Amino acid sequence: MDTVISLLVLSTLPQLVVPQVPRVTSFRAIVEMVSGDSRIFSGESVRLKCSIPDVHRSSWDYLWFRGSEQLPQHGEHLILWKPRVKDSGTFYCQGVRDTMVRNIHTLQSLPLEINVDGGWAILQVPPRPRLVGDNLNVTCRIRGSLQLHEVILYKDGVEVMRQKGLNPHFYLTNLTLEDQGMYSCRASWDADRRTRSVISVDASVQVLEVLSQPLLEIVADNNLIPVNKMKLFCHLQYNARAPAPPIHFYFYKNNNQLTTAMSQNHVLVKRTPGQYSCKAKVLELGISRTSEPKPFGQVTGPQTMIPPTLRPRDPRPLASPRSSPDLFLSPSAEPTAARPSPHQSTATPTSFHPTGGSIQSSYPTRKPSQTAPSILLSTVQSSNQTSAPLNISMGSGDVSEESDDIP
Repeated sequence: MDTVISLLVLSTLPQLVVPQVPRVTSFRAIVEMVSGDSRIFSGESVRLKCSIPDVHRSSWDYLWFRGSEQLPQHGEHLILWKPRVKDSGTFYCQGVRDTMVRNIHTLQSLPLEINVDGGWAILQVPPRPRLVGDNLNVTCRIRGSLQLHEVILYKDGVEVMRQKGLNPHFYLTNLTLEDQGMYSCRASWDADRRTRSVISVDASVQVLEVLSQPLLEIVADNNLIPVNKMKLFCHLQYNARAPAPPIHFYFYKNNNQLTTAMSQNHVLVKRTPGQYSCKAKVLELGISRTSEPKPFGQVTGPQTMIPPTLRPRDPRPLASPRSSPDLFLSPSAEPTAARPSPHQSTATPTSFHPTGGSIQSSYPTRKPSQTAPSILLSTVQSSNQTSAPLNISMGSGDVSEESDDIP
């Protein structure tokens, strides 16, 4: 018995002594361009660097990737030496560190795209999105050292600017969302008594708002939140450059403010029906945006559906109740304006009594674009499709064709 207990204790010791080491840390590697540009001519070079934001200053090795392919390089720097067009791609890096138990990896870096161009012209644009109100500087580069005499800038295939001389730079000031698009350039120069012209491929320019319109989210999950409470989230995109000024959030119910200014984008409120919204404000930048209102719960109180009525025609005098078919015009002798359409009823929903009087319905008059109730349409259409004249008397509850209430 003692031997069994000793074996049990010894078998559990490794689990107590050896800690559980995670395979991936919370650090994310950062890849940056040290020299070169995101779009280069074939034969030029680019130098990339990978860094790990580790406050403990641990020793890391580096892995490099182009797309899903792992590259043979393992150093802190990656040099693309005289690449060809096929060497274009999206590059990542990742940190790896050896421990006594296993290797620990960082999260992969954000992608950095490198395009190798085999042509004669490249439009260089900033690799990062620009903000509304920023200035934009783009350059039309030409392979080799040529004496340019004209450079043209295009946006989405439409000419934006034209410059004479050797200056290949273009400046756009006070950007707006309309300045976002695909840009290209055309350069011209003289050689061998001839004018030569080349055009670059399109380059994307992205323009972002500093503060996007907020989107309100209402969470009323009983498993996560008390039954009588719900949580409001104000989601948005804040693109201010560092150091970014603080942003304040406000929450509203039926246009009445629920909270004072707060730095968190969520709040716990009482679960009651209403129209909810939120607002984000950056005081230092003078910017504020409000979300669209979002309903929660059901609207209290009875809701009565009032059926639409049909549009009446011009009134005509009531006819006396007779059974003679002489009162009815033959189809060939009927006036065109007095004949009802076989596809649309012109009757109003009026209640008639055997005494000959009538009570006008209290329903509002239908607009011309509204459709008549289907039961009335089928009744009138079946009447109009009858080949023989009908003898309709007031005593039967039907209406004569010369009635004042039914045109």
